Amino acid sequence: MALIVVDHPLARSLLTSLRDVSTPPPLFRLIAKRLALVLCIEATRTLPTSATEVDTPLATTSGTRLGPLVAVPILRAGLGMLEAVTELFPEVTVGYLGLERDHATFEPSMYYSKLPPLDGRSALLLDPMLATGGSAAAACSALDAAGVGHVTLLSVVAAPEGVARLAAAHPRVDIVTASVDEALNDHAYIVPGLGDFGDRLFGT
Repeated sequence: MALIVVDHPLARSLLTSLRDVSTPPPLFRLIAKRLALVLCIEATRTLPTSATEVDTPLATTSGTRLGPLVAVPILRAGLGMLEAVTELFPEVTVGYLGLERDHATFEPSMYYSKLPPLDGRSALLLDPMLATGGSAAAACSALDAAGVGHVTLLSVVAAPEGVARLAAAHPRVDIVTASVDEALNDHAYIVPGLGDFGDRLFGT
């Protein structure tokens, strides 16, 4: 497993704005999308490519193209990152996984799954908050069962506990995040974190 923390001034600035409790939902959504763009560019650095040739107005030249790509947001918070991926890759195929966490046990349960054909394809799993790692691990298991080739998890913020759990359960999964924060609190929220991403995204 590769853990990539995007150390870029733009990423740090955008994350700071997302952490700010005074950032209203409309601005939060815009900033989340911009940060997801930065994370997505980093995440695609290691994706498989194929060589090709194209005709320019002046000559034929060699180039590369990305292979088939699937984006899978974990509902509902992952939706805040999806538009960034579809803008960068208009031909991306999109699947959805609905997972909710039990507030007593902190363990996830799946309530929705709609996945496209994944045979050998690379997938970007979109989960803004890698907290306990339970939802991400369950999502990765669902993708594995569907025959995915490789999974890269995009998270805005991660907790050490979540990183460790995902590494143990799915050691082939790569993680791209803007920050690995201090720890989880007693309610399994990331500290300092940025609160409930979904609530802040949708104003609920």
